Amino acid sequence: MQWISDGWSAYAETISDTYCDPVPSDSDRWRVLQRTPGVALTQAVKHRQGRRLVAVEIQATIGPVAAQPYDVHVERFNGVLRDRLACLTRKTHAFAKQSTTWDAAVGLAIFAQNWLRPPPALRRPRAVPDTHGRRYDRVTPAMQIGLTDHVWEFAAFLAYPVPHHLWG
Repeated sequence: MQWISDGWSAYAETISDTYCDPVPSDSDRWRVLQRTPGVALTQAVKHRQGRRLVAVEIQATIGPVAAQPYDVHVERFNGVLRDRLACLTRKTHAFAKQSTTWDAAVGLAIFAQNWLRPPPALRRPRAVPDTHGRRYDRVTPAMQIGLTDHVWEFAAFLAYPVPHHLWG
């Protein structure tokens, strides 16, 4: 599991304390804990002079350095979820009172992000513009990785039959 954060030292301490597995020991009175294999933390520490960003230092606090050491994609997705879900905004009356409500709301927002809303960054250029003058095809993340061949409509999602064995 790869974690990416800013330079706050509490992240390293929390991850080290949380991701530990018990190792057999000689005594029954205490347990020996060892860091879980595969856990890593990369921190991007920003150095500023006044309000100006001078440098960004990438450091591997736990394990190897991440391939993409910046959490901009995660932060962008968190912002989209806060925008789409009222239960994630501050000082709201629309909070999720049950875990099933929370799971359904977040699952629906993630589905919409990946299947219903094509971002401009994934558009594909057309060889010839269509009759309306469009020069690009809209592409969703689900289309990009080959899970579907079209942009889904919300009505099609609601009408899609779900096999009974998936109703958990």
